[in-house]
Amino acid sequence: MVSDRSLKTLNATHRRLMRLTRGRLGWRAGGMPVLELTTTGRRSGRAHTVMLTSPLRDGDAIVLVASRAGDDRHPDWYLNICATADVEVRVRGGSWRPMRARVATPPERERLWPRVVADSRWYESYQAKSKRVIPLVLLEPR
Repeated sequence: MVSDRSLKTLNATHRRLMRLTRGRLGWRAGGMPVLELTTTGRRSGRAHTVMLTSPLRDGDAIVLVASRAGDDRHPDWYLNICATADVEVRVRGGSWRPMRARVATPPERERLWPRVVADSRWYESYQAKSKRVIPLVLLEPR
């Protein structure tokens, strides 16, 4: 099980690296693009921003994997988008873009999952150790 503290520390370290290098480093991780996702907290109503890898694009949609490193709990950002689908996304230090998040339907997940794990094998190991089906989230332009 991954602790909330570990995830927050990793995210803060990633942000520090990006700030120290003025954005030259940190926009790729594990061979995948990294983005910043801002959600609205489902309990607090406040904005929360996390750094996430985005292993795949599907047309205009950015695909995210709600893996939480194979933990049996969903990540907070995923629970937040389930409560409020309107999000903001920033890719490679560009401008913030309003987007709408939605969970992939079972047929979409079935179609996209093989593409996700073909390029990013650790997602396959995350799914193997988790009791839940790891959701895919599609971020689409508003």
